[in-house]
Amino acid sequence: MNAVDEGRKVQQASAAKQAAAVESLYAKRIEIYPRSKIGDRLAWFQKWRWAAVWATQIVFYGLPWLLWNERQAVLFDLAARRFYIFGLVLWPQDIVYLTALLIIAAFSLFLFTAVGGRLWCGYACPQTVYTEIFMWIEKVIEGDRSRRMLLDRQPMSARKFALKAAKHAAWVAVALWTGYTFVGYFTPIRELGAELLLLSIGGWSAFWILFYGFATYGNAGWMREQVCKYMCPYARFQSAMFDQDTLIVTYDEARGEPRGAGSKKKSRRELRLGDCVDCGLCVQVCPTGIDIRNGLQYECIGCAACIDACNYTMQKVGLPKGLVRYSTTNAMRNQLDSGAMWRRVLRPRVLAYGSFLLAITVALAVAVSLRVPLKVDLIRDRGALAREAEGGQVENVYRMQVSNTTESRRAYIVSAAGLPGLAVASETRFEVAAAAVASIPLRLLADGEQVSPGSHKVTVEVRAEDDPGVTVRETTTFLGLRR
Repeated sequence: MNAVDEGRKVQQASAAKQAAAVESLYAKRIEIYPRSKIGDRLAWFQKWRWAAVWATQIVFYGLPWLLWNERQAVLFDLAARRFYIFGLVLWPQDIVYLTALLIIAAFSLFLFTAVGGRLWCGYACPQTVYTEIFMWIEKVIEGDRSRRMLLDRQPMSARKFALKAAKHAAWVAVALWTGYTFVGYFTPIRELGAELLLLSIGGWSAFWILFYGFATYGNAGWMREQVCKYMCPYARFQSAMFDQDTLIVTYDEARGEPRGAGSKKKSRRELRLGDCVDCGLCVQVCPTGIDIRNGLQYECIGCAACIDACNYTMQKVGLPKGLVRYSTTNAMRNQLDSGAMWRRVLRPRVLAYGSFLLAITVALAVAVSLRVPLKVDLIRDRGALAREAEGGQVENVYRMQVSNTTESRRAYIVSAAGLPGLAVASETRFEVAAAAVASIPLRLLADGEQVSPGSHKVTVEVRAEDDPGVTVRETTTFLGLRR
């Protein structure tokens, strides 16, 4: 063999190694078949997860159908630039309330994560909720874990095709209904339904229904744990909000190791075995396919399914529950009792988050309760800054943008003060339709002899005729004439 052939063989071997390395980086997803039920009844944490599923979906699917003052109770009407939240009508000028809500959401996330880890992920995250729903549909149609695994290993047949088709049809139906409901928060849902039935739906509405439906179908039906592992940013920065006293799902290694199946002839102590019987149920029920016995991992969403599974096994073999449980790193390391653990959980960091959250929530509630349902913008007429009127008076012209943020037609009275003899020369009474904006011309007159040249601060007051408490005062300038 000459040197050229040897060189080619070396290059081929190197290319093969590189191909193997590339293939390992893009390995095919391993299908996870989580068990949906342990024992005859739903376990403790499983009940809580399904309670969260019911609570969130009743709110999500039901809220757009509620009526309030003969309109949709909750509607974010982007086209009209108005948000309806039951009796509250918010306008673009009310962005401060949205800012407060975002701050509350952020501090809530900080607080719950510092106390209990990924509670949001395990119980209320849409990815978790819809994955639970899709897995339930999968179980009803294809059967439990073992039957699904057997079905997937079988070659394609008429029965397998029918089961798969039925499952995906149910998934698509749920996904499309979810997309329709989502768009119903931004377009009146009853009108949207009528447009769908008449096949006259607008392009953007159809796009967002299909887009959100496709996202639900893909994330909950196909990607599942991939979203939690690789797409969700929360999994990556959760460690920044955890500390040694954060409640997490933990495995008591000191009690459980060394693990083993045991024997009927000898006790586990005689065999020098821990309480873990190595049944593998904690891995089988995990929706992300991890083994909690390997310690805390970023893939863990804190759903506590492994706690239910381990407690079931401990009860079956006659060992104490709690081998896998909610605890803290400090409690496990220092063998703290529950009282000492909870005293460390309620630490200054948590109290600070809670205090900020309470203060902002109270401030928002007070601001909303004191909110005046009237907005006035006063704009000077640039075409005529000031002019002399009859009788030596000085006239200034303005235009008022008056927003009636209530849901009933209202009459308003306008007045002005700040200069001797200042009066409103235009109509002092006007009406604005419900949840509407009116452009009102405003003419102010003042005694020319008592108004010096230059600008003067004046106040324009607009109040509701039927409620003096609904009053807005705007400060503007009144220009005097140079003589």
